Amino acid sequence: MRPILLGIVAAFFFAFTFVLNRSMDLDGGSWIWSASLRYIFMVPFLIVIVLVRKNFKALWVEMKRHPVAWLLWSFVGFGLFYAPLSFAAAYGPGWLIAGTWQLTIISGSLLAPLFFLTIHTEKGPTRVRGKIPFIGLGMSGIILIGVMLMQVDQATTLSIKAVVLTVVPIMIASFAYPLGNRKMMDLTGGRLDAYQRVLGMTLASMPFWLLLSAYGVATVGLPSVSQTSQAFIVAISSGVIATVLFFQATDIVKGDMAKLAAVEATQSAEVLFAVFGEIVWLSAPLPSVISSAGIILVIVGMILHSYVSHTPRKNMKPS
Repeated sequence: MRPILLGIVAAFFFAFTFVLNRSMDLDGGSWIWSASLRYIFMVPFLIVIVLVRKNFKALWVEMKRHPVAWLLWSFVGFGLFYAPLSFAAAYGPGWLIAGTWQLTIISGSLLAPLFFLTIHTEKGPTRVRGKIPFIGLGMSGIILIGVMLMQVDQATTLSIKAVVLTVVPIMIASFAYPLGNRKMMDLTGGRLDAYQRVLGMTLASMPFWLLLSAYGVATVGLPSVSQTSQAFIVAISSGVIATVLFFQATDIVKGDMAKLAAVEATQSAEVLFAVFGEIVWLSAPLPSVISSAGIILVIVGMILHSYVSHTPRKNMKPS
């Protein structure tokens, strides 16, 4: 249960992203700075943490070993994840962003065939291609039904343009985040801890964020003090705390696609935390009866997903 609990706590801190990104947009801030400032602010904190733990040298060795792979998968896992997510906040409310983001639950499961697992049989260890965990995928369906119920009351008030410019970027992000995370786990082979991996991916994605910042200066100017301070909060809560906790959870269950899907399913709790955050922070109205039913389905789906992920599979043990 530890990976599941870590995932839920991570979801709480991730929820700051949806609430504060929407707040920054309502204050007139650009999505460009909401995205790039988060990762720029993350760097010094992560460097200090890794240096204090005396793990920076090992990280540097790993990054020099496969520099192109680090740049590519960090861009996918962080760049193609957070830039589209921030862009979407300019066109849709936080509840829609958080709700649509739950597509990552299914996206992560569908990525399983792209990876190989080492299983132990009577003939010894064998490498096999991962399979889509259909039972867990069914539990993800329950979660998504709950998410749709939470959105149904408000979805009719949005224009088609707003829906497209919200949903399409988040669909891209929902595949990019688990893909980049899993590829980096494969690349490092357990030689780095979560702090090292988050720092390495942040540093490797920095060329993208600096280019995006330069584009921001040229097109929208510098960010306001309010946006800078809110982006700083997002960097600490979502960028450092939530990402490290989530990476720790996925590290624990790496090699078991069903349990990995269950950990990724805990991120559905972001919807619950985002709803509460918008009520408190942005004075959003209370959820309706239908939305409340959706919240209950999300919780039930998470519990069932966690349960089926712990069902023993004969002769299959992740290495």
